[in-house]
Amino acid sequence: MSGDGPKSGDDPAVTRVEVPVDTRAPGETTNAYLLDGLLVDPAARTDALDAAFAERGSADATAPSVEAIAVTHAHPDHVGAVGEYAALTDATVVAREGHADRFAAAAGVDPDETVAPGETVADTGVRVVDAPGHAPDHVAFAAGDPTGEARSVLCCGDLAVAEGSVAVAAPEGDLSAYLESLERVRDAGYDRLLPGHGPAIDDPEATCDRLIDHRLARERDVIAAIDGGAADLDAVVDGAYEKDLSGVRDLALATVAAHVEKLVSEGRVGEAWRARLADREFE
Repeated sequence: MSGDGPKSGDDPAVTRVEVPVDTRAPGETTNAYLLDGLLVDPAARTDALDAAFAERGSADATAPSVEAIAVTHAHPDHVGAVGEYAALTDATVVAREGHADRFAAAAGVDPDETVAPGETVADTGVRVVDAPGHAPDHVAFAAGDPTGEARSVLCCGDLAVAEGSVAVAAPEGDLSAYLESLERVRDAGYDRLLPGHGPAIDDPEATCDRLIDHRLARERDVIAAIDGGAADLDAVVDGAYEKDLSGVRDLALATVAAHVEKLVSEGRVGEAWRARLADREFE
């Protein structure tokens, strides 16, 4: 359990708790955050997260108690303990507007209310930021003012990571939306990003640029494979990746499918690829 970075009296109150969980992310943990009065992404119930909760509710706490619970997106490695922490507290359970059913199916609990990008979460001052791409319901949570003197932070879920890259995998992943989300966050001027996996990101602009460049480089590899004669998704994977894919080939295939889907929608590869995506249940 740790606080994430220096803060002045007006800076957001942030506590990060690394939660062991069944995930393919490096480290096999998901970061749960206490961001001002919001609990974000409680992947599982742990003693460390219980302690962070209790500290926020103590009489001498310097940070606000938890008023609401929300997730950046409803993937299994982000929602596992929403129901447990909701039952332990009177916190308001909040889901993204338009995705309440998806949230309930994943978390096992109905949200008390929904919130749209641009709105604040329940009675907290935390704002919802639209960040689809990794998942269709993906949002981020912002605290502080990017244009003010206080440090601003964005709890960004699986939008960004300090090292490596984020999976954007068909059929849920939308590469066009993901790139737009990265550009929007890059240009917003946040001081720090708090990712769903791994350490905090102190250079948001450079990290977003790195992730954009990575995706565009992979796109060039996919196009080169198709131009070189690849006639199905497996052949594109073989042409686009120059490394051993043992244990992750399924993820590479889904990633390539997301790239091909984007290229088809932009008219940069032929419509025949749409049928090939459908044949593999990616369309």
